[in-house]
Amino acid sequence: MLIDELNGARLTKPFEVLGLQPNHDGEGYILRAWLPGARAVRCLSLKGKEICSLDCVCPDGLFEKVLPDCKGPFHYKFMVQYPDAEVEVIDPYQFRDEAYFGLSTMYETPSNLYKTLGAQLIEVEIDGVKVKGTKFAVYAPSATCVSLIGDFNFWDGRRHPMARSLLGHWVLFVPGLSAGQRYKFEIKDPSGNRLPHKADPVGFYHEQYPSFASIISDQTTYKWNDAKWQESQLNDKLKRPMSIYEVHLASWRRKADGSSLSYRELADELVKYVREMGYTHVELLPVMEHPFSGSWGYQPTGLFAPTSRFGGIDDFKYFVDTCHQNNIGVILDWVPAHFPTDAHGLARFDGTPVYEYEDPRRGWHPDWNSLIYDFGRDTVRNFLVASALIWLDYYHIDGLRVDAVASMLYWDYSRKEGEWVPNVDGGNINYEAVSFLKWFNEEVYRKFPGAMTIAEESTAFTGVSRPTYTGGLGFGFKWNMGWMHDSLEYMKQDPFFRRYHHGEMSFSMIYAYNENFILSISHDEVTHGKHSMLYKMPGDEWQQAANLRAFLGYQYGHPGKKLNFMGTEFAQSSEWNHDSQLEWWLLQFDKHHGMQDLVRDLNNMYRNDPVLWQWDYDPACFRWLDVSDADHSVFAMLRTSDDHQDETVMVSNFTPVPYIAYRLGVPRPGTYQIVLNTDDRKYWGSGYVTGPEKLQASNISWHGQYHSVVFDLPPLATVFLKRVGD
Repeated sequence: MLIDELNGARLTKPFEVLGLQPNHDGEGYILRAWLPGARAVRCLSLKGKEICSLDCVCPDGLFEKVLPDCKGPFHYKFMVQYPDAEVEVIDPYQFRDEAYFGLSTMYETPSNLYKTLGAQLIEVEIDGVKVKGTKFAVYAPSATCVSLIGDFNFWDGRRHPMARSLLGHWVLFVPGLSAGQRYKFEIKDPSGNRLPHKADPVGFYHEQYPSFASIISDQTTYKWNDAKWQESQLNDKLKRPMSIYEVHLASWRRKADGSSLSYRELADELVKYVREMGYTHVELLPVMEHPFSGSWGYQPTGLFAPTSRFGGIDDFKYFVDTCHQNNIGVILDWVPAHFPTDAHGLARFDGTPVYEYEDPRRGWHPDWNSLIYDFGRDTVRNFLVASALIWLDYYHIDGLRVDAVASMLYWDYSRKEGEWVPNVDGGNINYEAVSFLKWFNEEVYRKFPGAMTIAEESTAFTGVSRPTYTGGLGFGFKWNMGWMHDSLEYMKQDPFFRRYHHGEMSFSMIYAYNENFILSISHDEVTHGKHSMLYKMPGDEWQQAANLRAFLGYQYGHPGKKLNFMGTEFAQSSEWNHDSQLEWWLLQFDKHHGMQDLVRDLNNMYRNDPVLWQWDYDPACFRWLDVSDADHSVFAMLRTSDDHQDETVMVSNFTPVPYIAYRLGVPRPGTYQIVLNTDDRKYWGSGYVTGPEKLQASNISWHGQYHSVVFDLPPLATVFLKRVGD
């Protein structure tokens, strides 16, 4: 019976069978070893003293020795004779306590999960001997048996059966296993059927296709150099500048042979570029391990691991560290909404829905053909929150942007009647997801007060970026999807017809203070037939570029933090293609180089002018000067400090017609100056002369202000004015 269980990899309680066991048929102990393929086995103390030779009781690899004089357990190692070599093996089945260590406190806080589950490098000292190895733990509550497999045991599920805990975790400590070794889990479902080999759900590193093997990793080797940055982040993010450069690492820039840059190469080239362009943050499309590159990372299978496409975990840490040393924050897209069905991943992990809702009306996402996490299950909630905290802890990430929040909040998201199950009150809100998101945000801000969370949420759900103690979801920020949709709908109109869409451009200010908004023009807007930002714009070649320049100026003047996807900054012509790099060759042309110069100047102006960011979320610090001039498609706004002693005036002309002697209301008398004009020749603008360099405010009341200045307003342009003297 025992031989059948061992040969069939069906042993469920290895610590009760293998290793040193009480001899129930006599006195002392019996030492039992399962070593398939071995010819002879000798037992030694950990310091090398010969103890005994074991007898082969089955040629398949079972060895035993009765030790009648043994008074108690002791630690040992084996010298195993194989046909071609003798190998020293420290038996893992003498380390029961080490294997189970940490499980009892794992759920006290989610951060304990990534310090307990997965493959943890540990060292124990026994009888004066230090034993190094790896402790494995995986959650598979309905499995009938689980084995550890890898290069170290020929991927043979018979050799390292794991032990089950009362909570459904399978554990084993294997001495001698070190960083760099590959492993997976061989799991048998409730009926005893062997499943496809599973990668570690809490693995820190994974191989690519075809193996998708997990790799033992050491999280302690990298030495950080960003202490100064970390200290500087304990501030109010709402009152700091934030201009985010959204990046897909694989397609930002490529080598001459078409391969992607490594993390360390990106730390050199991308960080240098972001700093030169004046951005405050980079936001990376998901770097969590994912099997299919075409998913852009939004179908992850390894939520705890940076993708191995670009290097190792220390390489990724080096990238983040380099960003911080250059005063650039790092935001990661994080996907807790759904996961793919790849056989090596989380789907029906132990033959049952461990991570997903069982009912497909709740557990299957029709938009992405993927599975939905069961947000009502404590083990899943802990798993997901831990997968967020590890990036803030081990990788020093500054923020997490949560993808597809709306799909989590509503049971009927992208579903027709009859395809979804209402909540207990008969409504469409997923109370379990709401509870999970609140807890996630509370945990992030409790453990990492310098971090920030951002929601991609496309509906009018109340309080997304409001504290949980007021009933909100607790996010720090929310993408303003409404502003993005309305403003781009306006911009694509021919200027002649924009007068009929005037309200679309200003509508965002009606709800601007309901949330802490980020004005986002993301990757989703420049792919799948939506055209590049440049080619969304109407008109001839010059007008397209001028429209985009004016629009970007409008974005930087509008209240809210800023985000733009890579390529927008130099007016890439084609849609974004994840299989190639950006069209950097376009920078040889003045149109594109001028756009890049404009964005650099916008970023620098923005960062250096607190009026444009410090009071983004204070309605007393914003005023429309002119929001009703639909016939001329002109918008003018005033941004002020909270004491109204500093102000910036912005006016946008969204027609190709210049307006001579345009009068603009200003709040105070004195001298004003145009500090940025998107129509400047250096940006490939028309260079239309606006008038004298200094503008003297007159006492003529205009736009609800007691004073005004007069200048010529260029076509398809946004201009910024500052008061520079009394």
